[in-house]
Amino acid sequence: MAVELKVPPLGESITEAVVGKWNKKMGDAVSADEPLVVLETDKVTIDVPAPAAGSLSSISFKEGDKVRVGEVLGLIDASGAGASAAKPAAAAAPAPVQAPAPAAAAPAGAAVDARMTPTARKVAEENQVDLTQVKGSGSGGRITKDDVLGQLNRPATPAQAPAAPAMPSGPRPNAAREERVRMTPLRKRVAERLIQAQSTAAMLTTFNEVDMGEVMALRKKYNEKFQAKHGVKLGFMSFFIRAAVEALKAFPQINAEIDGEDVIFKHYYDIGVAVSGSRGLVVPVVRNADKLGLADLEKTVGELGTRARSDKLGLADLQGGTFTITNGGIFGSMLSTPILNPPQTGILGMHNIVDRPVARDGQVVIRPIMFVALTYDHRLVDGREAVQFLVRIKECIEDPERLLLEV
Repeated sequence: MAVELKVPPLGESITEAVVGKWNKKMGDAVSADEPLVVLETDKVTIDVPAPAAGSLSSISFKEGDKVRVGEVLGLIDASGAGASAAKPAAAAAPAPVQAPAPAAAAPAGAAVDARMTPTARKVAEENQVDLTQVKGSGSGGRITKDDVLGQLNRPATPAQAPAAPAMPSGPRPNAAREERVRMTPLRKRVAERLIQAQSTAAMLTTFNEVDMGEVMALRKKYNEKFQAKHGVKLGFMSFFIRAAVEALKAFPQINAEIDGEDVIFKHYYDIGVAVSGSRGLVVPVVRNADKLGLADLEKTVGELGTRARSDKLGLADLQGGTFTITNGGIFGSMLSTPILNPPQTGILGMHNIVDRPVARDGQVVIRPIMFVALTYDHRLVDGREAVQFLVRIKECIEDPERLLLEV
């Protein structure tokens, strides 16, 4: 009995994904609920479990193919596992060998188009590859990206060579020394959102510097006791989240968003914290940050970071933030202008801490200084409020007792 392995619902407003990785090959035995294939969306990765025990008898889409909700990814032969299940797959193997023959006679028409992956089609169009000359190596004779690249990198025959100069947009001269890799759904979505932010918001960035000495002294004094009691280290991020919440309360337009001709003021503080995941930067959200103490903030941020690196974040973890904090300092950044995370109005950029000479009471002293940046939507936030927001951040960090007492 064949059981269909279908693309499951992917979340609100998400209708398609990309096949990221097959954990099994055709003919392999599978167990019920075993993660069989990984799907990638523009936000998260999703493990699709086997709906039944048996063997994987058919794979309909290769890694890199686009799939839509409800499409059949493959078939599981639930009548048996292991060797017995491998026989139907082996019997079906000769079929793909015959598939390319009739398609080759068609001049890159509907027959060819139907047996190629979306990635292969894109690469072929960009490099003007004659698909009638490409032999498919995929399931059912499908033409894959590697097949197209193989044809593209194949040395030209004498008959083909003279035609090259007449093709200004043809094969790349250095194609053999290059590698073409499909943009991941996450990177593609990040690119789209960055362009969206730059084209829809009037972004402006203001800067300030923060003396980190008092917070560093506080951490040094209490970190051991803090870790012993709460089971987590006392980091800088919890202080900046608390400082951001205090500043957002003082300047609510930076915790708002523009919706058409309306402004939505949000009386809650869901702070997005940018972290590095396995596939790039993601921004999980710390919910109700104003109600969490330093220990809970550190635990929450740590847990979200761990889940991001292991692809365990869900869609709900990434939606609905009201303000974002990004810390380029962990990579050594001295200063940057962060880009807004639409539809948010502000984003705070943290940077590395460097000992710098500064003036204190008429004397030049060396202090641990961090530059901070606030990028904001000038359509809603004036320069005065943006500057005062950063000053409030500075005051809270430089006088952490004031932050803890909320004064």
